[in-house]
Amino acid sequence: MKTTQSIPGFNQNPGEQAPRDNPPMGTVHLEISADGVATLTLDRPQKLNALSLELLAQLEASLKEIEESDARVLILRTAGDRAFCVGADIGQFSGFTPVQMWKTWIKEGHRIYRQLANLSQPTIAVIDGPALGGGLELALACDFRVAGPSARFGLPEVGIGTIPGWGGTERLTKLVGEGRAKELILTGRQIPPDTALAWGLVTETADADSLEESVRDLVSDLLKGAPIAQQTAKQLIHAAAQGADSSLVEAIASGFTTATRDFRSGMTSFQEKKLAVFSGH
Repeated sequence: MKTTQSIPGFNQNPGEQAPRDNPPMGTVHLEISADGVATLTLDRPQKLNALSLELLAQLEASLKEIEESDARVLILRTAGDRAFCVGADIGQFSGFTPVQMWKTWIKEGHRIYRQLANLSQPTIAVIDGPALGGGLELALACDFRVAGPSARFGLPEVGIGTIPGWGGTERLTKLVGEGRAKELILTGRQIPPDTALAWGLVTETADADSLEESVRDLVSDLLKGAPIAQQTAKQLIHAAAQGADSSLVEAIASGFTTATRDFRSGMTSFQEKKLAVFSGH
């Protein structure tokens, strides 16, 4: 077992939370620790964390707050122990007209998931329980996915006569390839954590006893890096996925990062064989 350090502000027992009044359409809780660990929890366990428009609006507001904060890392969780997120609230969108689906439901989901995917800070989805439909698409919009033993992954929309509508066809295909994306989407099959790891859908798997330790280790490693360099590198990776010329964008970004105080601190620490302490400036 790896030796781990305690991370200030990191919830060691995320399942042990004080009771909260929870509106029927769900709520989002955001906590940002002094050391820059943001924890965002989607809280609608009575509906298996199904995503309503109200929940999406709160998610959008929380992401804006994180973007504008000094947070270094975002951990995305959902409440309860029955599911990560079973996707969009069918009861809400089933009453929409085709035009409402086009102008509101699909457009809002895409916009907010894109906001999550483009967040400056590294993001980690902690998944233990089914991540289906819009729930899997939510996890796909994060940079890292750590899966517990109860996790299941699927895009079952064809089973109700529709398709993944919040970026699943694009993000899943980029991660696992066209063939495996077709297998999940066209058949509606669900896969367990070990298959998801082999496919590259998740970053890491862990058993129930070590899931939080795995998340803690990943957060600890991310906190060791220089924030500006990490956030710049994340943008470059996204640009590369869109076909950007690395010889151009890396040259510009390298010049930018070498002008930061963190770069000078990192170089000095390296030369003096000391652990660098970064300020994000």
